[in-house]
Amino acid sequence: MLAALLWLILLVLCWPVALLALVLWPVIWLLLLPLRLLGIAVDGVFALLRALLFLPARVIGGKR
Repeated sequence: MLAALLWLILLVLCWPVALLALVLWPVIWLLLLPLRLLGIAVDGVFALLRALLFLPARVIGGKR
């Protein structure tokens, strides 16, 4: 609700900037999508490495 109200205020006060942001936001989102996917993949690799490093401690019965 707040975001819609802010968009309406921006539209009234500075409508060219609001329209430009509205048009360019999907393009920027599409350009940043590969970086998000890369971040998800890197996060998965780090989670796998962490699980492998802590596996001996979990087998022995270390604290979580």
